[in-house]
Amino acid sequence: MGLFGKLLSGTPSRQAMARTITEQRSAISKLVRARFDAAETTDLNRNHWGQADHLSADAALSPWKRRVLRSRARYEAANNGYLAGMVTTLATDAIGTGPTLLLDCGPDADQSAVARVEDNVFEWHQRIDLARKLRVARVAKAIDGEQFGIATNNRQLKGVQLDVRFVEAELIADPASRWDLAGSIDGVRFDEDGNPSEYYLLKHHPGSMHFGVTLEGRWVRADKVFHYYHATRAGQHRGMGEVVPALELFAMLRRYQYAVVTAAETAADLAVILKTTMPAAGSATGIPAWDTMPIVRGMAMAPPEGWEPYQLKAEQPTSTFDAFERRILMQISRSLNMPYIVAVMDATGANYSTMRGDYLVYRKHLAAERADVERVVLDPLLERWIDEASVVDGMIPDGLPPRDQWTWRWRWDGFEHIDPMKEAQAESVGLAAKTVSRAEACARRGKDWRQVFRQIAAERAYAEELGIDLSQQPSNSPASDAQQQEQDA
Repeated sequence: MGLFGKLLSGTPSRQAMARTITEQRSAISKLVRARFDAAETTDLNRNHWGQADHLSADAALSPWKRRVLRSRARYEAANNGYLAGMVTTLATDAIGTGPTLLLDCGPDADQSAVARVEDNVFEWHQRIDLARKLRVARVAKAIDGEQFGIATNNRQLKGVQLDVRFVEAELIADPASRWDLAGSIDGVRFDEDGNPSEYYLLKHHPGSMHFGVTLEGRWVRADKVFHYYHATRAGQHRGMGEVVPALELFAMLRRYQYAVVTAAETAADLAVILKTTMPAAGSATGIPAWDTMPIVRGMAMAPPEGWEPYQLKAEQPTSTFDAFERRILMQISRSLNMPYIVAVMDATGANYSTMRGDYLVYRKHLAAERADVERVVLDPLLERWIDEASVVDGMIPDGLPPRDQWTWRWRWDGFEHIDPMKEAQAESVGLAAKTVSRAEACARRGKDWRQVFRQIAAERAYAEELGIDLSQQPSNSPASDAQQQEQDA
């Protein structure tokens, strides 16, 4: 007998307590029904909420579910031009030509030595093709939900031989033998503090078609693995594709497009249809049902007696086709946090204000994405590069302080403004008011302010050598316009 049954069968005071508990439960139930309609299951919403569950983040994204979602997302990306273009644009905007290092070793450091380290890191990035690898990783995050990078040693590289090998999500999985899986979640083992300690890397891709493929692998230390993934819940340790919420919409859009094309082709293929003009009791020349006859181009033909020819009207696409397609694509682009005009490359109906607002939100998303790339991949990778470069002659020149005094930032490609003249005017006002630094202004364009200053100094020196005066500003420059506005005021 449970506790509640014992209360009912006990003394009168216990029975009163049991009735009180029953009344409280009833009151709570009525309160839930009264305040939260979504908590009620009715005939109208039973099917809609039928698949809702209360699983944990990792249980909801089980290996089998993630496998199905990955395969469907990859299929859609390979066969849907919209999705292929969206993820390519997303990777191009976020990664671009790749990040470059901005090293700061303090004001007393030899700046030529600092620049040499920056150049060595850039050359190393070029040799390992880091920018392209990061673009592929960004596409994988959108489609697969995650991408793993493994720090490796590439003996074909000169100097620093550090390299990074990116692998697909299938290559990180639980061991096939299922041994020693305590504290492991689908190929990721954690320490007592909940930090990843090891990753199980399969030797072969499970989908490989090569002879002799096995599911054997090895555990790799976490400090050699870069896990770049899309997470939406606390406690989630494996990624889910960013396009997953829109997969059904992509399928719906393609089915609708195919139906429209099929209807239009059917109407176009039926050149002429004969319908009888005779009443039901009358008679017309006998023609077999569903019979076809050839039509000669440019010839006038007489139909059989009692029959009248007519053509089907091509009514596809309907007047609502564009509106339906646009609404579906707007919802799809929202799942990727992209403006519609960027997702479909169509600015029809947009104006300056709407484009500026859309791009401001989109660029904040790109800034957050770049910060993730820096934290997950670039910073740990650079620290490993510094450790190896410190023992390679010429990679880190003299004149620099100890390693613990180094700080750095990453410079990414800048964004072109919708109205360059307005941006230049606003920048001039900010520089004059000391609210914007030249380093910040250059960073917005993806430039290093030190390189810009060195180039300006070189141009001035060369102009003076040739006797060219660069002190005068053009009359149509933003600075001149701002000065003229101040004088007019």
